[in-house]
Amino acid sequence: MANHKATKKDVRQATKRRDRNRYYGKTTRNAIQKLREEKVEKEAGAKLPEVSSMIDKLAKKGIIHKNKAANLKRKLARKINALGTPAPAVATKAAKAAPAAAK
Repeated sequence: MANHKATKKDVRQATKRRDRNRYYGKTTRNAIQKLREEKVEKEAGAKLPEVSSMIDKLAKKGIIHKNKAANLKRKLARKINALGTPAPAVATKAAKAAPAAAK
């Protein structure tokens, strides 16, 4: 344990900061998880700016690295954009063989 008055204060401050950072980090992770589970593009699109702002704040405070924040935001945006577009049709062997047989 710390012996000096200033060191004891530093330990108290570090504990408060750690608890605060854990709270903000967990809150943001929960928001990201809920956004990923969203199936409707409009609702997900409305939530994206809020979650993106939360991620930026974590990066600004140094809780997460700025590149991690950028990667998280990019992946979330891609997922939301994919909700609006229909899934690409999967070509089957029979579908591929039919045009070749017609030639």
